[in-house]
Order: sequence, then C-alpha cells, then structure tokens
Amino acid sequence: MEKNFIFAGFGGQGVLLAGTILANAFMLQGKNVTWYPCYGAEMRGGTVNCEIVVSDTEVSSVHKQDTDFALVLNQQSFDKFVQRVKSGGTIIANATLVALTKPRDDIKYVFAKMGDIANSLGSSKVTNMVSLGVLSEACSIVSKEYLAKAVELVLGEKKKQFLPLNLKALEAGCGALV
Repeated sequence: MEKNFIFAGFGGQGVLLAGTILANAFMLQGKNVTWYPCYGAEMRGGTVNCEIVVSDTEVSSVHKQDTDFALVLNQQSFDKFVQRVKSGGTIIANATLVALTKPRDDIKYVFAKMGDIANSLGSSKVTNMVSLGVLSEACSIVSKEYLAKAVELVLGEKKKQFLPLNLKALEAGCGALV
C-alpha cells in the first residue's frame, strides 16, 4: 500500500506543521514516510504546500504527479490541486474559505467548515489541527489516536502549553464533515 497526500494553503495557516504531524503519525504506525515542503516566493500570505508519501514498503519516490488525497485550506489551493487528485481520489476542503463546487465527477469531495470550527474554539490558528481531524474521518488510513500522539511529539516540551487546544481542535475536526 502506498498513498500520497498534498496539504496546501496560505503561508501562516500551519500547512507544513500539519504535514509534519501526519508524517509522524504514520511513522508511529511503523510506516515508511517521506515529507516534502514547497514554499511560494512570498512569506506569510503566499502559498505553501507539502507532500507526504506513506507506504508499507520502501517509498517509491518523493514527488508524485498525482495524489490520492489533497487537503486544501483555501480557494487558491483548491483551484490549483483539484486537477492533481487521481481519479477515485479525495479532495478535502476548508468550506470556510472554499466554495462548495465539484468541478470533476471522478473524485470524492469532502467539505468541512474547518476555519469556523477553529474560530469557535477561540483561535483560527488551529484550523490545521481541525483539518487533520477531518482527514482522519475522511480516510481510514490514519487514526486520530496516532495523530494525537504525533501532535504531542511534534509540539514537544517547548510548545506543550499549546497541546490542549491543538488536541481539542483535532477532536473537533473528527465528525465535522458538511
């Protein structure tokens, strides 16, 4: 089994952190993983994405032409990456910032108001954690338990004061599908 993921959004939305957490969750499950970041020329507000490839065996390559899952946090990323989703694949979109459109008939669409959920928890900064919860529900490849362990691992001792809110956001994302 080899699956690939693209996470994309604006700089500052925590896309790379979410990708790092997903990669760590897979490693905690004993999987082989690659994580590849891509930054736009701008700083905050510019586009950013990362690709994660997970496999039971050795990962065949880092950068894939098409993806099984795209998790997008804004409209620009939706428009850019919807065409890279494999036929039969899934795009998961933040319905707070992405129009509920379905430009292709051969892929699955999952929409959730991730930004609104994060705001209801008191901080838009945890939209990325909400998105990981939605991802956990949308594809059965990673459990929220491993994601929670990975959040704790990645945040570490230096950022442990942010752990409760991030875990709450992860949980809120589970079952938040539109």
